[in-house]
Amino acid sequence: MAETTQYLTLGLDGETFGIGIRNVREILDMRPISKLPHAPNFLLGMIDVRGSSYPIVDLRIKLDLPSVPATEATRIIILDVPMGDQFVGVGFVADCVFEVTGIDESQIEPPPTVGGRWKSDYLAGIGKKGENFVIIFDLAKLMTTGGVVPGAPVEAEAA
Repeated sequence: MAETTQYLTLGLDGETFGIGIRNVREILDMRPISKLPHAPNFLLGMIDVRGSSYPIVDLRIKLDLPSVPATEATRIIILDVPMGDQFVGVGFVADCVFEVTGIDESQIEPPPTVGGRWKSDYLAGIGKKGENFVIIFDLAKLMTTGGVVPGAPVEAEAA
């Protein structure tokens, strides 16, 4: 029997992306975000959720997509992102959230290596749901790839 994994599917710039449901803590409506001085451009700032603080990442900027204003459909997805030997709470801003869906693991293909629209170093693979493709994030690589978006100013780290 084929192994099916549950993914939260979300929309960004007309494409469907997937995040393993085991990493999803909760989904929030868009809310005000407290800015952080000298943060990389994809790091919008911080929010408080029931006494816990979370850094908020704009997935559009992280993926080199044009920034757009938030809409009624914009969501913040609070995730447990694997970083080293621990999980770190991070919020991702997505254009919209579709659903939780099962994807057959045997049908997930490696990202294409022919270049194209997406950098494949932060993708775990490409899954299919019906006739549609779901681009599956590798959260650890997405958050550690370069640390910053190309073209963004790099701040010196405090010693």
